[in-house]
Amino acid sequence: MSPHLLPVEVEEVRRRLEAGNGGYEIVHVSPGLEVGVYVLVAPEPDRQQPHEDDELYLVLAGQGVLEIEGQPVHLAEGQAAFVPAGADHRFSAYEGLSVLVIFARGFGHARAQ
Repeated sequence: MSPHLLPVEVEEVRRRLEAGNGGYEIVHVSPGLEVGVYVLVAPEPDRQQPHEDDELYLVLAGQGVLEIEGQPVHLAEGQAAFVPAGADHRFSAYEGLSVLVIFARGFGHARAQ
């Protein structure tokens, strides 16, 4: 069976990262798309830098503020926010926050891993 037809284990990855110190783990990659689980645990700050690709953050658990170009977007479980390529952004005001991150990759562009 093609690996692209297998289920993506988002919840399992989220639980494992939450039990540790957080972090980011890719759960699917294909041309034009990368999906990952990103877990932030306070007091560790979000050290993200602007990305070369558009992305969507979907909150799986917890709540926090996603600042996009200095504008705060309050997010809670089940809510999502779009961040355009190149935009300065990072999460703040969280204790524990788990998000599904979806990167829309440009045609033929591959992210260094």
